[in-house]
Amino acid sequence: MNVVDEFLTLLAQRPGVLVRVARAEGSVPREPGAWMAVWAEGITGTVGGGHLEFEAIAHARQMLAGDASPAERRFPLGPALGQCCGGVVHLSFDVVRSVDSVRLREILSEDYVPVALFGGGHVGTALVGVLATLPLKVTWVDSRDEIFPPGMPSAAPSNVLCEHSSPVHAAVDTLAPQSRVLIMSFSHAEDLDVVAACLKRLRERDDLPYIGLIGSKTKWATFRHRLQARGYTDAELDRVTSPIGVPGIGGKEPQVIAVAVAAQILQTLPQR
Repeated sequence: MNVVDEFLTLLAQRPGVLVRVARAEGSVPREPGAWMAVWAEGITGTVGGGHLEFEAIAHARQMLAGDASPAERRFPLGPALGQCCGGVVHLSFDVVRSVDSVRLREILSEDYVPVALFGGGHVGTALVGVLATLPLKVTWVDSRDEIFPPGMPSAAPSNVLCEHSSPVHAAVDTLAPQSRVLIMSFSHAEDLDVVAACLKRLRERDDLPYIGLIGSKTKWATFRHRLQARGYTDAELDRVTSPIGVPGIGGKEPQVIAVAVAAQILQTLPQR
């Protein structure tokens, strides 16, 4: 369950206060748009922690008790709160209820970046577990029936769409613009077809900022030779990242690879 799903699940049971970073000046813990939900007991999400969050939680609970009105409040992080950041955070406070769920899901997920993951194997499954917790919209594609974990797709996090596609590379044409593409199917032949489909889309639309292929340098050298034979230039092939994952992370366990690859995807996201 991602943080938005967790928030809306709890909201179905009780009212809460949505606290959002409305504006920020100077050095601050979180960017505008960051949020947390405050309940009579507990919180979901974070606006940065420390004394800022302590004060925000206290004000939100006063609102839940009917002792304060919705407002935007200014929090200097230097002398007033004793935090070393030194900037100023403006927080908005709104009481929310279950009837607001659809609107809130749209608001809190509107900046999620699309990622397409081809492959439902061990690494793919581990990677989805990481990507689902991040501000991403994941399309998880495989050509095989019943390959997704038990409960999927009906029990998938709201930001993960499970898609069966045969042939698998046919799904490339329908991906959302600006999708980051990760290729790790059970078959080298499928991987090659997906890479070729991505390169074709780059020629036509140039709207896939990242194409990553799992495997060794030897695998990519073989693929590169075959793709050159299909007419793709060196400049086009240089748009593919292979091997994938942040360099310097050892270990080949699926969970280790998943963390390294997720970190590399985060490096491609626009700074907020």
